[in-house]
Amino acid sequence: MKKILAMAFCLVMAATATGQIPVTENAEGETPPVNQRLFFGGSFGLQFGTVTNIKVAPLAGIWLLPRIAAGAGPTFQYYKDPFGRTSIYGGRAMLQLTLIQNLNNIIPIGLNAGIYVNGEYEALSLQRAFFTSDPDAIGRFWHGTFLAGAGLSQPTGRRSSMNISFLWSITGNEYGIYDTPEIRIEFYF
Repeated sequence: MKKILAMAFCLVMAATATGQIPVTENAEGETPPVNQRLFFGGSFGLQFGTVTNIKVAPLAGIWLLPRIAAGAGPTFQYYKDPFGRTSIYGGRAMLQLTLIQNLNNIIPIGLNAGIYVNGEYEALSLQRAFFTSDPDAIGRFWHGTFLAGAGLSQPTGRRSSMNISFLWSITGNEYGIYDTPEIRIEFYF
């Protein structure tokens, strides 16, 4: 229920935000310099109660073409439930393809949002004693997962946006790390 309320709140914020479409070419029709194509941002998550889950995932990326972006960044997550606690860390790389840059050009409803598809590879270091059936196991192991999905991007300024992504694990979720779908709200600037 909390996820639904949080998602509804963010969609209302996105619908009321006033933004502009990012500049993809300068007045002469040339591609902007690299420093104007870079973006930074990421996501964070907080959950407290019987289960505590704190996640920080910054991201740095570059627009390769006006509709294609690539990025990478580290991930850190602290997780505690009645059975134990663990720290999960690693990194991710993403590729995003914008299908529709301005939905208002297709459906004139005053929503300047864009629609995109994206794919990610996330490699995480997991604590062996927490994620395996042997509680006496020591050390950590790496687990890699491919995620794919789609999302909505709402511009919030000339070079900033709020994105909501719905991602599914396509290579397995045997350790129960991801929800189905994994919902991420990210901010880029």
